[in-house]
Amino acid sequence: MDIPVYLFAGFLDGGKTTFINGILRDGFALETPTLLLCCEEGAEEYDPSLLRNVTVVTVEEEAELTQDFLKRCEKKYRPRQVLVEFNGMWSLGRLYQEALPNNWVLYQIMTMVEAATFDVYAKNLGQLMMEKITNADLIVFNRCDESLRASLRQRNLRMVNRRASIYLENTDGTDEEYADDSVCPFDLSQDIIEIPDDDFGVWYVDVMEHPERYEGKAVRAKTVVCHLPQYPGEVILGRFAMTCCEADITFLGLVARGVGFDAFENRSWADVTGVVHLKRHKAYQGEDGPVLTVTALSPAGKPEQEVLTF
Repeated sequence: MDIPVYLFAGFLDGGKTTFINGILRDGFALETPTLLLCCEEGAEEYDPSLLRNVTVVTVEEEAELTQDFLKRCEKKYRPRQVLVEFNGMWSLGRLYQEALPNNWVLYQIMTMVEAATFDVYAKNLGQLMMEKITNADLIVFNRCDESLRASLRQRNLRMVNRRASIYLENTDGTDEEYADDSVCPFDLSQDIIEIPDDDFGVWYVDVMEHPERYEGKAVRAKTVVCHLPQYPGEVILGRFAMTCCEADITFLGLVARGVGFDAFENRSWADVTGVVHLKRHKAYQGEDGPVLTVTALSPAGKPEQEVLTF
């Protein structure tokens, strides 16, 4: 029998225990035998009144979290679902690859972040922090004030995780979505939409999530030209982006068609003008995506910041 696993990630004081208390209070485990693996103990505690159908098992060391240990927990407690309050200093990769039994199915990763300490953790524990962001299905930034909301939105977190739902929990108890998808970050009334070098990541996320906005629109940007053998007669135009360290550099690119690309070496820079059309393409896993029909192309120097950061 498959056992759904709900993983709560983030660092100490990020709000994981509070969130778990909240879903238990809403009846998440009211009728379902639940195993709660506590891998980190903070100031907040689980509400005993909410644990009638929940067995709490404390895991003090990362090395304890093995398939054998988890199978023994399954046999002893017979849970129908598992909640894991994961230690922020432990690796998610090890959990996926080594610890989870085959019948323990990871249903959802929820990452809780203390907004005021996010910058510190991102700078000093980049790899550990960013794996919690990039792998999450839900991200909640807690205790946000006006300046923290503005700072988080400037980071363009959508660039590193486009699928997650992201919410900002405010100090007054209200919450709001990280981005207002109804508002386009660029002026679509321009004859040619100019994409500033520093905003390419913002545009990339927007055009990938809302390609219909740009259907038939002309855009101009400075990009890297990438020749890939699997796309003859086409190129991939985009920019390299770093989420936390050099090991995590990825390419943000979209398909382009037109003439003149043969004159450009692979990974050379170009000023590109073209018209966006929504087309089905194998680069987008056979789904519809933005394809740029290039109308003007010229060599360009590197921008001041060659690699985008989020």
